Amino acid sequence: MNLVTVLADALMITGFVFVMMLIVEVVNVVSAGTLARVLGRGGTATYLGAGLLGIAPGCLGSFAAVVVYVHRYLSLGALVTNMIATSGDEAFVMLALFPSRAVLLFALLLVYGMAVGWIVDRLTGCTTFGGARCSTGLVVHEAERVNLGSLFSRPAALSGLSLARATLCLSLALFLLVVGTGAVGPDEWNWVRFSLLGLGAVAWWIVFSVPDHFLEEHLWQHVAREHLPRIFAWVLGVLLLLAAAEAARLPVAEWVQGHPWVALLLATLVGVVPESGPHLVFVTLYAQGALPFSVLMASSVVQDGHGMLPLLAESRREFVKVKLINVAAGLLLGGALLAAGL
Repeated sequence: MNLVTVLADALMITGFVFVMMLIVEVVNVVSAGTLARVLGRGGTATYLGAGLLGIAPGCLGSFAAVVVYVHRYLSLGALVTNMIATSGDEAFVMLALFPSRAVLLFALLLVYGMAVGWIVDRLTGCTTFGGARCSTGLVVHEAERVNLGSLFSRPAALSGLSLARATLCLSLALFLLVVGTGAVGPDEWNWVRFSLLGLGAVAWWIVFSVPDHFLEEHLWQHVAREHLPRIFAWVLGVLLLLAAAEAARLPVAEWVQGHPWVALLLATLVGVVPESGPHLVFVTLYAQGALPFSVLMASSVVQDGHGMLPLLAESRREFVKVKLINVAAGLLLGGALLAAGL
C-alpha cells in the first residue's frame, strides 16, 4: 500500500471539493434565493426549480428546499424531486473523479426526480408538510441580498488580512503550487490540471476579494471549518480502506461484480443515512471500475448528504416518509438498470 499516493489522491480530491464549495457558496449568495422563489409558482416550474436546487453540488440546495417545505410553500412531491436529484458533498467528489459521467448522472437524477415527484403529488393530492406550522413564516432579510458587483467592488484584503483570510489564501496558494508542479493531481499537463489551476485561481481571488463578513460566515465557518475536515477524513478513510483491501489481496472488486444485486441493496440501505461520507465507498468503487452504473445510480437516488437533517429535526414522520419514497424509487431504477446490464 503506497501511503504517499493515497495521501496525494486525498489531497487532490479534497482540494478540488474545497475550491468548488467556495465558488458554489458565492453563487448561492449572489442568487439571493432566486430558485427558492421559483418553487412557490406551482406546475412544472416547481419540480424543475426543486430539481435544480438538488443537483447543485453540496447540501445548500436541499437545505433551502426543506426550509420552503417546512413553511408549506412546497409539496411533498417537489421535496422528493429535490432529494432524488441531490448527491450532497459527494457530487463534488464525483466531478473530481469522473466529471463527464457525473454530469450525465446528475442530468438523469434531475429527470427521474421530476418524474417521481410528479407521480407522488398525483397520488397524494399535492400534500405538504404535516408537522407543526412555523409561526414566523419564510423571511428573506434585505441584508442578505448581495449582488456580484457589490461582492467584488473592492478587494477586501487590501484593507488588511485577517487570520481566516490569510489562512485560506495561503492554503489555496499551496494547492495551486502542488498541482502546478505535479505533486498532486495528474503528472502531465492536461485538461484536468488546467481545470484545477483555473478553478483554484478563481477560488483564491474570491477569498482575497470578498468582504470580511462573507468570508468569516460563509467561507471560513461554513466551508473551511464545517465541511472540509469531514470531507478530507472520509475521502482519506475510504481510500485507505480500499488500498488496504487491495494490499491484503481481498477480492472486493470481484465480490461486488459477482454479487451486483447484493451491492445494489447495500448501496440503497447506506443511502438512508443522512450523512455525507458513506456514499463515497460506492463512488470510489465506481471510479475504479468495480461497481456498475446502476448501483451508483440507486445509491445517488436514495442518499442526500446532510440535506434531510433539518427535516429530521422538524419531524421524524416526514423524514421517514420521504426516505421510504426515495428507497423505493432507488431500488426501482437501480434494479431496472441492473437488469438491463448497466
